[in-house]
Amino acid sequence: MNRMKLNYSVDVILTVIFLIVAVTGFVMYFAIPSGVPRGRYQEYIGITKATWTLIHNRSAIMMTLFTVIHLLLHKRWIYCTTKNILKKQESECSDD
Repeated sequence: MNRMKLNYSVDVILTVIFLIVAVTGFVMYFAIPSGVPRGRYQEYIGITKATWTLIHNRSAIMMTLFTVIHLLLHKRWIYCTTKNILKKQESECSDD
């Protein structure tokens, strides 16, 4: 797999995982009331709060890992851009 396809794949996976984390977070925050009445057995659309939490937490861990991969794939660009901004002049860094 060439670098462009790898970057694209990582970005697509990262976007999908982000959407999962966002949706599960909003569901747990707005649709499932907090408190202890039924605790982890509260349900929303047939899924218990414990399952929503599990999906949310595991997706957040995966999002963290893919963010690290994303940053590693773009480390040269990050370095060159930071160098250009701090020096306020063009450097010898090329585009990736």
